Amino acid sequence: MKIIDAHIHYAGHEGFNQTARESGQINTAAAVAENFRRNGVVAAVAMGTGRSDGRPDGLCEPMRPDLAGPVTEESCALPRNIAYCAGVDSGAITPENTAKSLELFERYLKTPQCVGLKFYPGYHHIYMSDKRHFPFFELAAAYGVPVVIHTGDTAGTRGHVKYSHPLTIDEIAVDFPQTHFVLAHYGNPWIVDATEVAAKNENVSIDLSGLAAGKIESETFLAQYRGYLEYLKTWMAYLGDWSRFLYGSDYPLVNIDEYIKVIRALIPEEHQEAVFYSNALRTFGKLARLPQPGEEEK
Repeated sequence: MKIIDAHIHYAGHEGFNQTARESGQINTAAAVAENFRRNGVVAAVAMGTGRSDGRPDGLCEPMRPDLAGPVTEESCALPRNIAYCAGVDSGAITPENTAKSLELFERYLKTPQCVGLKFYPGYHHIYMSDKRHFPFFELAAAYGVPVVIHTGDTAGTRGHVKYSHPLTIDEIAVDFPQTHFVLAHYGNPWIVDATEVAAKNENVSIDLSGLAAGKIESETFLAQYRGYLEYLKTWMAYLGDWSRFLYGSDYPLVNIDEYIKVIRALIPEEHQEAVFYSNALRTFGKLARLPQPGEEEK
């Protein structure tokens, strides 16, 4: 089965290297490519969390993944079958820099590998319904790309989870019906609330990344967290629309091979092709134009 991993992180600094080691993986371009090949991952979407050199002063610059040095607007230091969402630093947006910041984001959205925008409420202590975000939602709609939003718990203790609660996304989903929003991490642990937001709003999808961490063994994980996983299955079935779920791993947080087995255990067999592949291809429409492994760039 072909897989699109709709939520990974891809950066060459030591923090990511250590996270990869803790999950039994190696954080190099060659190792990631081999990891994907072994597990049938034909494309992935990396979330922008870092900056290249030369950040323009006074702007909200797109944050991008980067494994091999500074990234320019013309090229991204990623394998050709890995796209990315440009990260938005909410705290850097001001009335004075909004127009020029939007021009910069638009420049990236015009490139093949930039397939969406990513926001980090919780890490940034600003609600998604803050008006500074509105032009970015409109920009995403204009380019037909989704807005991926961190929802649920945050890594470490510095986050303020009131900003990342999935119920906070309902307001913008209603007010921006032409924008497609993706709730990263299923709003975990607020699964019921995330389900309600998606059930109520047709322009909301859910990615299944970050529901486990470390070097897991699938059979042990499925047994140890049986109640949690049955809870997930209950509310996924309650939503009942399997076109709204996207597989994502949150690499390097978890070992991909075993995490795929865990997520596969949650999905009825007849819906696995959609959740693991075609839903991501539809949500991130520009992925269809990226070369597959082994193909020559078109």
